[in-house]
Amino acid sequence: MRYGIIGTGAIGGYYGGKLAHASKDVHFLLHRDYDYVAQNGLQINSCAGSFHLDAPNIYNTSRQMPQCDVVLVCLKSVNNHYLKELLPPILHDNTLVILIQNGIGLESDIQQCFPQLSLAAGLAFICSAKTEPGVVNHQSYGSINIGNYSCHDHTLVNGVINDFKEAGIEANLMDYNEARWKKAVWNMPFNGLTVALNTRTDLLLKNPATLELVRDMMIEVIEGAHACGVQNIETTFADKMIENTIKMPSYSPSMKLDFDFHRPMEIHYIYTRPIEEAAKSGYIMKKLKMLEAELLYIESKEY
Repeated sequence: MRYGIIGTGAIGGYYGGKLAHASKDVHFLLHRDYDYVAQNGLQINSCAGSFHLDAPNIYNTSRQMPQCDVVLVCLKSVNNHYLKELLPPILHDNTLVILIQNGIGLESDIQQCFPQLSLAAGLAFICSAKTEPGVVNHQSYGSINIGNYSCHDHTLVNGVINDFKEAGIEANLMDYNEARWKKAVWNMPFNGLTVALNTRTDLLLKNPATLELVRDMMIEVIEGAHACGVQNIETTFADKMIENTIKMPSYSPSMKLDFDFHRPMEIHYIYTRPIEEAAKSGYIMKKLKMLEAELLYIESKEY
């Protein structure tokens, strides 16, 4: 299968790089560091084994890319309005587009723009960052859950999972809503709190007061998911996420990096949409609604 990577950052660079390193047919769309990667290649510094792609297939416009069987969209969701231009040149009638993005409601919004498009969600559990041109630093974890949203070709979805596994990536098929909400259990406390308190994940969990707050917020997400009819997320999942995060190296989530580098934060899909969906089902995420308000205030002052 031919893969297209839209957004060759910390996530797209890592997963696309792993696929290319495993000799899969991968084509990368780059923006700021196109010239650097054209001259120097793409470096993946990884706790699972570092490697270098000397001459990856790179493009600075999707109009130059070939049509792809699978497109991994790894843009920040604040840039999804660009997909109306970026996607059409690389799609054919049976292309599967996987949104490896954070938040709730992403696929439904993209489906409205592309009614016939086959969509799936990709939920990455990974510590990875890209803070310099052409270099991805993978610190910990790296698995991905795939939730099928509207693809009728289940063989294609399973083929993607097999390709990921062949590339050394732990990949699993999961119910779409379960996958999205399980990722939200981690995202909603840690992304916003690291911004609001100007800290890192490890420091949040070392302090008893903020450890309790993180767990309370995780329980709110789980209860919000239950209100929306999502199965298979127990309260013990919060303890598992906390335990896994304690094992991670000191980490700044993507929203904290966006704030630090004065980029727009993904407040809408990570906070506003799940809070709204839970409220429609009769559940109010009180602590997370307060955190959302704090983030909106911070962003208004920042920009």
